Amino acid sequence: MPGGLAADRLGGRWLYGGCVLLSSVATLLTPAAARVHIGVLITLRVLSGLGEGTMLPAVHALIARWSTPRYRSLVVNAIFVGMEAGAVVGTLLTGVLCDHAGWPSAFYVFGTVGCVWSAAWFFLCHDSPPSHPRISTAELQYWERTIGSDDLAGRPPTPWRRIISSVPVWALAVAFFAADWGYYTFVICLPLYMRDVLGFNMTWNGLFSALACLAPILVAPVCGLLSDWMSSSGRLSTTAVRKGFCVVGFTAAGCLLVVVGYVGCDRHLAVAIILAIMACTVVAYASVLVNQLDLAPLHAGKIMGLTNGVASVAAIAAPLAVGALTYDRSTRDEWQQVFFLAAAIYAVGAVVFLIFGSGKRQSWAD
Repeated sequence: MPGGLAADRLGGRWLYGGCVLLSSVATLLTPAAARVHIGVLITLRVLSGLGEGTMLPAVHALIARWSTPRYRSLVVNAIFVGMEAGAVVGTLLTGVLCDHAGWPSAFYVFGTVGCVWSAAWFFLCHDSPPSHPRISTAELQYWERTIGSDDLAGRPPTPWRRIISSVPVWALAVAFFAADWGYYTFVICLPLYMRDVLGFNMTWNGLFSALACLAPILVAPVCGLLSDWMSSSGRLSTTAVRKGFCVVGFTAAGCLLVVVGYVGCDRHLAVAIILAIMACTVVAYASVLVNQLDLAPLHAGKIMGLTNGVASVAAIAAPLAVGALTYDRSTRDEWQQVFFLAAAIYAVGAVVFLIFGSGKRQSWAD
């Protein structure tokens, strides 16, 4: 929430770039901190987490001023693809670095890349088109025409009471929570399931876990393009498109979760269904990651801070629930309970967003 407030009030350029730089420096210092004392190591990880917690709100504050409403779904999904690609490359490259150059090398390599990237970011990125020193007159006029001068430069006071009491905002928060619950159940706990139930060795485990992260990379751009095409062409309202993608994604993922619980130990079929589940989850993200910009572009950072804060509870609670449900023997029956719980949460998220969600710009948005 503080990150969202700072992003909308001060701009996303320094906040986002500064947080990446903070996390990168903390990463560079991690091997040394591990040798000094565990308290120093934990402090660095907390600082890194505080920096990363503001990144999504800062990104939405920038997207609101650097993308037209016609293509916002595509822009947000493209950024989401970058996050997934980074996770895949980082996971695979870390193993290679640890094997051939020792575990500290992974921290040195990624910390250095982050610092170099931050320097490029501060030079190339600016908060809005009017603040960009190298923008052409024609491009500035384009942004003023498509977004509006008020939305480009406006920094209105925050209507906190209206935001906190907004039913569409809380419906989005519930949907975001459901999406993150399913996502982190698989991303964090999938290797455990593949080892204990499906019996994969570490090599195949790592390969299929990476494939599960590759599914969003393939599906997200298609969902963004389709979502923008359906809403901008006038075929459907923005509200109908957002609700449709959310409900279809959650419903498909929930049904497949129930199915995978009954698959048994057929490893190939189970992996295929898991990849389909990850793809369906991304369909819902075409709504939950974009809807903040629909409701109030000038306050998108704060709304992302609120909704992502609620969703982050799922990132904490989902692995804990998996641990509690599979604590005894980590058998197929216990994992079936994990899948049923995730399917139930998807169902709740779909129903709440279908009834109370909205794609309209709110009355307090200006």
